[in-house]
Amino acid sequence: MSDETVLLSHDGPLAVVTINRPKALNALNRQTLVRLKEVISSLGASGARAVALTGAGDKAFVAGADIVEMKDLGSAEAEAFSRAGHETMKAIEDLPIPVIAAVNGFALGGGCELALACDFIYASENAQFGQPEVNLGVIPGFGGTFRLAHAVGVRTARELVYSGRRIKASEAQALGLVSKVVPSEELMGACRAFAETLQKTGPLAVGAAKSVLRATEAVSREEAIAIEASAFGDLFDSADQKEGMSAFTERRTAEFSGA
Repeated sequence: MSDETVLLSHDGPLAVVTINRPKALNALNRQTLVRLKEVISSLGASGARAVALTGAGDKAFVAGADIVEMKDLGSAEAEAFSRAGHETMKAIEDLPIPVIAAVNGFALGGGCELALACDFIYASENAQFGQPEVNLGVIPGFGGTFRLAHAVGVRTARELVYSGRRIKASEAQALGLVSKVVPSEELMGACRAFAETLQKTGPLAVGAAKSVLRATEAVSREEAIAIEASAFGDLFDSADQKEGMSAFTERRTAEFSGA
């Protein structure tokens, strides 16, 4: 396999981004975070309709941040490492294409945080999730506190973060953390099926929906109304809106161009 820490391939409408450090259980070091941000940011104009983010091998999606790299960091260095992680998570959230975390095996610590930054989490039956940082004397540093609370509720997030407890895919789905659980051999097929579903939709509209849903997560009702109304209006200047509504009234299938 390539020595690149992050691999990119395409499967029809699905872009597949693979974190490629299987010997380290795909742990996130600074080099990998920077490269992952670069690869994710490059996909906006790729023509892909969805992205599957996964880890090499069958043991781990991402087992966490790289403890070997972290253990001797000072306070300022640790904060800089945290901010590098946040920049990568923001790149995933800002990409105008849905990103699916395809989780096979461990998604712990930084791996769970990476999955939380994605639009959806599809998990294999052997997947495990957790924020075990307290067992190392620290806390989540890549957004695990606030994103986990948004996904499963504040009280459940407290229990998981305070205890460092791991949960299986079935419990993660019951809590609302995971969107879909499938056998490991069906994981990437499920991601591709979703990308194929999106081929029937307007890419500008999907991108706008993602942006608005992200932007309105933690704002007041009035701010949310303003953000949504503005994005809604902007889409009416697009060729996709004209095509989509014309196709509906003409009883034909829309042919979206992304313009």
